[in-house]
Amino acid sequence: MDPIEALDEISFWLERSQAPTFKVQAFRKAAEAVRQLPPDDLAKLVAAGRITSLKGVGSRSAEVITQSLEDKVPEYLADLRERGTEPLAQGGDTLRAALRGDLHSHSNWSDGGSPIEAMVAAARTLGREYLALTDHSPNLTIANGLSIERLEDQLRIVEDINASHDGFQLLKGIEVDILEDGTLDQAPHMLDRLDVVVASVHSKLRSDKKTMTARMLGGISDPHTNVLGHCTGRLVQGSRGTRPESEFDAAKVFSECAAWGVAVEINSRPERQDPPDNLIKMALDAGCLFSIDSDAHAPGQLDFLQYGAARAEALGVPKERIVTTWPLEQLTEWLSLKK
Repeated sequence: MDPIEALDEISFWLERSQAPTFKVQAFRKAAEAVRQLPPDDLAKLVAAGRITSLKGVGSRSAEVITQSLEDKVPEYLADLRERGTEPLAQGGDTLRAALRGDLHSHSNWSDGGSPIEAMVAAARTLGREYLALTDHSPNLTIANGLSIERLEDQLRIVEDINASHDGFQLLKGIEVDILEDGTLDQAPHMLDRLDVVVASVHSKLRSDKKTMTARMLGGISDPHTNVLGHCTGRLVQGSRGTRPESEFDAAKVFSECAAWGVAVEINSRPERQDPPDNLIKMALDAGCLFSIDSDAHAPGQLDFLQYGAARAEALGVPKERIVTTWPLEQLTEWLSLKK
């Protein structure tokens, strides 16, 4: 087995199971170290028992590399594969099988941890037909948001990737901040060039109800907006701690989403579970469309869609109202209505 493929797959399974970041990064760094070496040099280091002299390679990754070069599946990887046969979430099987793509993901161009190509490879492995690359916009400096110039560079890379991958589409996208005045944090002429715009609030989440409602309605009514991302901004668990829901007039917000053809995101990240159940039901009653998204920041997290599918199915969200179950042709037709 190729050592780099083994190390990358281990990272995928660890990300999927929400292993500590340091553990995932240990295998990512080892894979990168091996990539820099000519194959013969790697074999010589292993034969000499000096593989751990390679910066970034520890005892566990050394074991994986050694067993890979012996043309067998490393024991550590085999164990992760076996554990990975268990679903992440209980229920949601029908919707999970119906999901075709994902409209919210991040790469190392903003605050994700992996190259675009690695995200694409994982999406293809998971059987996705499309994935939207939605790195952050400039205002979110803490997440290395993309300037106009960097976004232009990224779009060229997306075009190159699509030219080399038949049967899979990487959609040009952005997760754009809804600014305090309700405008979107990217130049309109750049938003015009994108396939998917996920609009989200990331700052001043404790604003009063009236202020937050007006802000969200501004983002929803922008003709570029396709998806309203993690609408309450809450955190219910995880390393970042917890955060309460933002206060806004949900009835008005969801009514406007339905009127403007903006899908309400069911964010599948376990620490978000956003919107809460009661708001999903409210959006359902308001006639909204939904987008079950992973908000993945690493390849293994793309499988978080399982969590969103389980919640949506339990709450009775019909498949036909979930845009990420739609074939690419139907999805792109819907997206183009906002252009």
